[in-house]
Amino acid sequence: MLGRLGGWCARHGKLVVALWMAAAIGLTVLSFGVGRPVSNDVRLPGTESQRAIDLAQEKFGPGYGPGGLVHLVLYTGRGKLTGTPERKAVDRALEEIRKLPNVVSAESPYRFGGISANQQIGQVLVRLTGVDSSRLGEVGKRISAAAEPARAAGVEVVPVDNGTPADKEIKTGTSEIIGLLFAAVILVAAFGSVVAAGIPIFAAILSLGAVLAVIGMLGHVVDVPQTAPVMASMIGLGVGIDYALFLLSRHRRLLQDGIDVPEAVARTVSSSGGAVVFAGGTVIVALSGLMLAGFPMLITLAWTTGVAVLGAVLAAITFVPALLGLLGHRVNALRIGGTRRGRRGAGSGGGWGAIAGWVSARPWRVLIGTVVVLGLLSAPALGLGIGQLDDGYADQGTSTRRAYELISAGFGKGAPAPMFVVAELGTPAASAETDPRLEALEERLKRQDGVAHVTSYTIADDRTAALLTVIAETAPSDRETVELVDALRDLDRRPDPAMPDVKLLVGGEVAGLADAGDLILGNTWPVLCLVVGLSALLLLFAFRAPLVALKAALMNLISLGTAFGVITVVFTWGWGTYLIGLDPPPSAYAGYVEPLVFSMPIDAYVPLLLFAVLFGLSMDYEVFLLTAVRQAFLRTGDNRGAVAEGLAATGRVITSAALIMVVVFAAFVAYPDPVVKVFGIGLMVAILVDATVIRGLLVPATMILLGRWNWWCPRWLDRLLPDLSIADHGDTPEAPPTLRKPDNVLV
Repeated sequence: MLGRLGGWCARHGKLVVALWMAAAIGLTVLSFGVGRPVSNDVRLPGTESQRAIDLAQEKFGPGYGPGGLVHLVLYTGRGKLTGTPERKAVDRALEEIRKLPNVVSAESPYRFGGISANQQIGQVLVRLTGVDSSRLGEVGKRISAAAEPARAAGVEVVPVDNGTPADKEIKTGTSEIIGLLFAAVILVAAFGSVVAAGIPIFAAILSLGAVLAVIGMLGHVVDVPQTAPVMASMIGLGVGIDYALFLLSRHRRLLQDGIDVPEAVARTVSSSGGAVVFAGGTVIVALSGLMLAGFPMLITLAWTTGVAVLGAVLAAITFVPALLGLLGHRVNALRIGGTRRGRRGAGSGGGWGAIAGWVSARPWRVLIGTVVVLGLLSAPALGLGIGQLDDGYADQGTSTRRAYELISAGFGKGAPAPMFVVAELGTPAASAETDPRLEALEERLKRQDGVAHVTSYTIADDRTAALLTVIAETAPSDRETVELVDALRDLDRRPDPAMPDVKLLVGGEVAGLADAGDLILGNTWPVLCLVVGLSALLLLFAFRAPLVALKAALMNLISLGTAFGVITVVFTWGWGTYLIGLDPPPSAYAGYVEPLVFSMPIDAYVPLLLFAVLFGLSMDYEVFLLTAVRQAFLRTGDNRGAVAEGLAATGRVITSAALIMVVVFAAFVAYPDPVVKVFGIGLMVAILVDATVIRGLLVPATMILLGRWNWWCPRWLDRLLPDLSIADHGDTPEAPPTLRKPDNVLV
C-alpha cells in the first residue's frame, strides 16, 4: 500500500507539493489570524495545593491563586521609596493601575510588609478579575506600562513571573536556524549535492510549520502550555530530517542501480517508507504512555510532540516522494567537491563495512567492552537530583531573574515564592475581626522551624475561612523548603486544643510543584512499563521475533541510562554548567565569590518526558538497522553475514541521521532556559551513544551471539500476530526467495 501511495505521489508531484504548500501556508496564516492561545492554568486535580487554590478563590475572590495576580517589584538604588518624590510617583502609578479594566485592587508597597528594611525595594500586588490565563500576559504588560510615573521618578519597575513551568514562554527561532544550518552542512557532505541536501531540510521545515500552526490553533479547544512549541520544534526537526534522509538514501541507491524514477520512488516508499511509519509509530506509542502520568501539562506536551512526529511521517511518505518524482535524476544536481556518483559506500558500507567485519570476528569482546563503557557512563544516573527549579536559575538580564534577585535581597530567600495557608473554620464561624483559633494558628506557624515570616490572617467575608501567607527561610528550589510544606501540612494532622474544628490547606508555587512531583513519581512505574511494553509489542509486530523485540527494549534502556548519567554529571554535580551558559542563582554565592561549580535541580516531569521521547527515538535506529539485517537474512539464511551486511548497509546513513539530530539538539543547548538545556543535552548524548556504540557495536555483537535465535518465533505466536511485517520483503518485487530456513525459526 505504501508503495502505491509513493508511486501516486511521484506521478502527481506538482499536485502533492502544491497541496502541502497550500496547507502549510494556509494553516500558518489562519493560526495568526485566529490567535494561538496558551493556558497558564496548570491544574492538579485531587491535590491539596489545588484544593487550597480553589478554596482561596472561592472565599477571597479571583485575585487569589494563579491567573488572578500581577506582581510588580519597585527598586530605587540612590534614594528610598519612602522619600517624598518617590512616594508621590508610586502613588500616581497606583492610581493609573487602578483605572485599568479587570483590576480589583492594587495594594500599595507602603502597607505593612510591603517594603524592605532598607526602604529601597517594594512590592505591588495587583489583583484581577475576569482575566483568563491566555490574556494574563497581555494584561500584565498594560499594568507594567501604567507604572510609568514611577519610572519617570527613577524607580525601577520589574514585573514578576508568578507562573509555573508551563507559563514560561519559550520563543523558538534562533536555535532552529542554527540546527538547520549545521544539518545542511552535514547533508551536503553526505550526499555531495545541494539539491539532495535540500530535500530533507525543506520537508522538515514544511511539516514543522504546519504542525506548529495546528498546535497553536488547538489552544482554542484544549489547554496548551507555552513550552509545547519548543518540544515540537526540537523533535519535529530532528525526525523530519532523519525520515526524509532515510528515504532519499534508498532512492539514490536504486537510481544508481538503473531503476527508472517512478519505480524507484515506489520501491523506496514501500521499503524505507514502511520503516519510517513504524519508527514514527514507536515514538508516538512511547509518548502515549505519558497519559498515565496524571500531570495535565506533561500529557499535553506528549501529544503535541506526537503531532510533530506524525507530521514528519506524513511528509516523508507523501511530500518527499512527490519531490523525488518531480526532480527525477536532477536529485543529484549541484554537486559539491567532485563527489563520485559511484556505488562506493552504498553497497560496501565504507568504514562501517570494516567495523561490521571487525565486530563479527570478536562478538564476545565487543559485548563485554561496550557493556563496561556504557555502565560507567550510566552509573551517575543513580544520583540524579530531582527537585524544583525556581526563577533564580533564569537567564541573567531577564526581568524574571531581576525580580527574583530584588525580592530575595529585600524580603528574604523564600519571599519569591510565598506559601499560603487557608484555614477552614468549623463551628462556630469567626464572629469578629479577631478569632482566638486564628491567633493560635498564627503563633503555631511562626514557631515552625524553617519559617521566616507569617503575615497576619485575613478573614473571608462569610467568616468561614481565613488566609495567611508564610515566607520560608530557604530558597524555593531548596529541599528544605519542600520539607517545610510537608511540615505545615503535618500541622493539620496533629490536632491542637486551641484550634478546634480548623482544617488547614497549604498552597502556593512550592506546594504545587511538590504535589506535581509526587503525582508524577507515583505514576512513574506504570508509565515506564506501558512505554517499554507497547514499544516492544510494536517491534514484535514489525519483525515477528520476540527476542529481537525484548533485546531492542533493553538496548534503548541502556542508551537512556547514559543520557541520564551525563545529565547528572552536568546538572546535579554541576560539572560544566558554565560551559552551557548557566548562571548561578543568588543562593549559590558564598559571600561575594561566584561559584565555579553549582548544581541545578531537575523538575520531576522532565525525566519522564525525556524518557518517553528518547525511548521512541532510539527505536527509530533499531527499526532501520533490523530491517536491513532481516532482509539480508531472508535472502541468505546466514545470520552472521546478515548482521554484517545490515550494519554495513545502514551504518553510514544512521550515523549521518544521528549526527543531524545531535547538532539540532545541541543548538537548543544555547537557549537560556535551563529546562531546554536539560532536554538538549539529554537528547544529544542519547542519540550519539545510541547510533554509534549501541547500534554500531552492542546490537550487532548480541545478534551474532544469538545466532538463529534472533528470528525464532513460536508457531502459536506467529499465528496470533497481525501481518504488519515491514522487513519480510526486499526493495524489489523480484527479490529472491529465502535460500534456507534455519531450524526452529519462522521466516
